Amino acid sequence: MSQPRAIVPGATYLLTRRVLRRHFLFRPDSAITRLVIYTLAVSAHRYGILIHALCVMSTHIHIVVTDTHGELPRFLQRFHRLVALGTKILRAWEGPVWDHRATSVVRLATRDALVEKIAYTLANPVAAGLVRHAHEWPGAKVLVGDIGRGVLRAQRPEIYFNPRNHEWPTDAALAITLPPSINDCDADKFRHEITERIDLHERQARTTLQRQRLGFLGAARARNISPYKRATSIEPLRDLNPTFAVGRRQADAQNAAIAAVHAFRIAYRHSINQWRAGVRSVTFPAGTWWMRVFHGVTVNAGEPAAA
Repeated sequence: MSQPRAIVPGATYLLTRRVLRRHFLFRPDSAITRLVIYTLAVSAHRYGILIHALCVMSTHIHIVVTDTHGELPRFLQRFHRLVALGTKILRAWEGPVWDHRATSVVRLATRDALVEKIAYTLANPVAAGLVRHAHEWPGAKVLVGDIGRGVLRAQRPEIYFNPRNHEWPTDAALAITLPPSINDCDADKFRHEITERIDLHERQARTTLQRQRLGFLGAARARNISPYKRATSIEPLRDLNPTFAVGRRQADAQNAAIAAVHAFRIAYRHSINQWRAGVRSVTFPAGTWWMRVFHGVTVNAGEPAAA
């Protein structure tokens, strides 16, 4: 059983979801790019999700978002379902699209964590040895200069989405916003910090490939690879499933985040044990989502400690 997670309105996260068995189902062609941007836009608008960064790789998706209303689980369910259904049609694919593991949801608790994870997201095609520079990736993505002032747009895909259904607009637009903790006066500095971190990722990727006597795949080859092939590179086993990130050399923030996670889990376990014992008047800690939505339990007012 997975650990309980606090769903906090206004929290910012790095979200990662992977394709089944690392197939290249999200090969960066125009059809997949259109599908992902359209479904992301309609899903984000429905649940009040702000988008700060996006990179759709051939085998997985990274998004940095802010959950303004505390509806992240509903957003993830809808977005991933629509992407999967559209992909199955576009690729004539039978069976699951997504890996069996749950979506990685990492709360970004500090400014340094925001810079680090946004840079990681945007530089992912470079770190994977696909293109020399992040802006060269041909798939759905956000550029650093778009953060806080850009818009992603897509027309309704010609598959799956019924044009007679008003739920599916002809065109969908998605603003790329600054994280709520970054104000407009600080925006240029914030983007500059991300750019510096991306440059570091690019230099490290070039050094690694040179040491291995390898070259970058290139945008054209990435765009034309068969979606039915699978990645063959060695992928390290992920023993850890982090719930938050604080960035580098942030000991105080890390300790506070750890304490908040532990406090929520202890309080939640106490409440759920009472509920299972038949005490329906028990109050759950702030941030409780599943039990509140599907069983109508009482939840403490206010927000849990930042994590």
